[in-house]
Amino acid sequence: MQEPRRFPLASPFESPDGDKLREECGLFGIYGAGDAANFVALGLHALQHRGQEAGGIVTHDESRGFNVVKKLGYVRDNFTSAETMEQLPGRSGIGHVRYSTTGSKGHTTLRDVQPFHGDLAVGGVAIAHNGNLTNALQIKRELIERGSLFHTTSDTEAVLHLMARSFHRTIPERLKDALRRVEGAFSFLALTSDGLIGVRDPLGVRPLVLGRIGDAWILASETCALDIVGAEFIRDVLPGEMVTIDDTGLRSTMPFEPQRPRFCIFEHVYFSRPDSVIGGASVYESRRRIGVELAREAPVEADLVCAVPDSGTPAAIGYSQESGIPFAMGIIRNQYVGRTFIEPTEQIRNMGVRLKLNVNRAIIRGKRVVLVDDSVVRGTTSMKIKDMILDAGAREVHFRIASPPTAWPCFYGVDTPDKDKLLASSMSEEEMRDHIGVDSLRFVSLDGLYRAVGEETGRDPERPQYCDACFSGEYPVQPSDMIEMGRISLKAAE
Repeated sequence: MQEPRRFPLASPFESPDGDKLREECGLFGIYGAGDAANFVALGLHALQHRGQEAGGIVTHDESRGFNVVKKLGYVRDNFTSAETMEQLPGRSGIGHVRYSTTGSKGHTTLRDVQPFHGDLAVGGVAIAHNGNLTNALQIKRELIERGSLFHTTSDTEAVLHLMARSFHRTIPERLKDALRRVEGAFSFLALTSDGLIGVRDPLGVRPLVLGRIGDAWILASETCALDIVGAEFIRDVLPGEMVTIDDTGLRSTMPFEPQRPRFCIFEHVYFSRPDSVIGGASVYESRRRIGVELAREAPVEADLVCAVPDSGTPAAIGYSQESGIPFAMGIIRNQYVGRTFIEPTEQIRNMGVRLKLNVNRAIIRGKRVVLVDDSVVRGTTSMKIKDMILDAGAREVHFRIASPPTAWPCFYGVDTPDKDKLLASSMSEEEMRDHIGVDSLRFVSLDGLYRAVGEETGRDPERPQYCDACFSGEYPVQPSDMIEMGRISLKAAE
C-alpha cells in the first residue's frame, strides 16, 4: 500500500479555528430606525461568528450625510462606546463583519474593511458584500485599463467602479447593471441617501433575510441577527431578488435570468449559528439530524458520545439519541478566549487547542469515546484533540464527522486551503484514519447530509439541490479567475 501523504503541523498547539473552513462575512442593514447605528452594532455582534477580523458601519443622516467608522477587531470592542456611536447618526445604516477571503488573506488593513462608500454622479452610496466574485480579477483588469484606480484588495470595490461607469440614472439600476456583469456568489447591501437595497445572487448561494421592527425594515445574513434586536422575521430574500426599501415601502424586482437555486449546504453544517433558521429550516435541527444519519451509517460500540465544541454539539446529540450511547461533555470549551488565529502574539496562537479546549478527565478516563466534529480540513486539529483524549486515559477514540470529506476548495466566499492541502483530496477515509491515529474514522455520506437537511431521497446527481462543491467538486459557477491562475483545472470546474 502506498504510504499516506503526511502534512507538517504548523505549530505544536495549532488553533482549532485554523483547521476549519473560515466563515465568509456578515451583513446587517436597517432603514427607518431612530438610532440606526445601535441596531447595526447589535446585529453585527450576533453575526460575529461570520467574521472576526474587522467590522465597519456606515449610516446616513439628513443633515450630516454619510458617516463611516471602520475598525479592526471585534464588534464588542469597537462599537460600544458612546463616543464611537455618536459619530454614526442617522435613521438608516449598513454594517459588515469581515474575514478576508480575497486579496490580502489574513492581513486585513483598514482600507479593506467594508462597507465601501463612494460619491457617484447620481448620488452617494455605500456597499457591503458577503461572498466572492469569481471573475473579479478579469473585471479589475478591464477597469484598470480604462483608467480606474483601486484603493483596496477587495473584489467588492470592483462593483463600486462598475456602478460609477454605468449610464443608468438611479443607484438601484446602476447596481443591477454592475451585478449583471459579475459572476460568483454574493449577497449585497447598498445604502443610499434615501433607501436601503439588498440583492442575492441568482443561485442564492449566500444567505440574506428580511425582517421588521416597528416601522423599520432590516436585511441581515441570518435570523439570529433579527432576534438580538427583537425584530420579526418576514422571509428570505429570494435567489436573484433585489429588494429596495425607502419611505414609500418595500419593492421587489428580479434583475437576473432565473436559475435553479444552489444554496451553500455548508451553512447547515458549520457557518450559520445553530439558533438561526435558513430556508425555513432550523440550523440546530439540521445538525442534530446529521448526527442521526451518522449513527445509522457509521455505528460503533462505545461508552460515550462527546462533541468537539461548539459546532459538533448538535450532531453529537443526534448521534447519541439514535445510537443510545450516552452523551457527555467530554471536552469543555473556554468561552472567554477569542479566536486565537487572529491574536497578535505568536505565543498565544501556539497554545492553540489547549488554550481553548480542555478534556474532562474524570468522564473520559477508561472509556471508549465517539468524538463528533463538523469537518476535517487539514487534520491537524483532529490529531491534537485525539492526543488530548488519549492523554486523559480514553481506551478508544472513534471520530465521526458531520460532513462528507472536504476534498475541493471553495471559491464562493469561504477561505479554503488549496486542494493539495486538503487531507481528503489525496487520502482515502482509511488513510485519513491512519494519519490522524484513531481507532475509526467515518464521515456522513453526501446522501446522508442531503437527507438531514430535508431532501428525503438524498442528492439528485443530475440536479443537485445545493452548492456542495467542497465535497463533490461540482462548481455551479465557473471559478474563472482561479482557472486562469491555475488553482484549479478546467475539467474540475465543469
